Amino acid sequence: MAENILARLSGGPLDGQIIPLDADAADEEITVPWDTGHVVYRKAGEPENTGEHDGPTTVPYRFDAAI
Repeated sequence: MAENILARLSGGPLDGQIIPLDADAADEEITVPWDTGHVVYRKAGEPENTGEHDGPTTVPYRFDAAI
C-alpha cells in the first residue's frame, strides 16, 4: 500500500490548498498548473504526521514564483 503524502501550500495563488503527492515526490520544489501557467512552491520544512496512526504525512511548501 502506497503512503499518502500531502503538500500543504502557503502563500501565492494556492495559499491554504492541500494537494496529494506521489509517495516519492516530496521534492524540494514542486510545480503546479495554475490559470494559464504554473506556480512553483519550495519545501519549507520537514514532513509532519509521519507516525503510523497520526493521519497522512504532510509536507509544508511556500510559494516561490509564477511561470
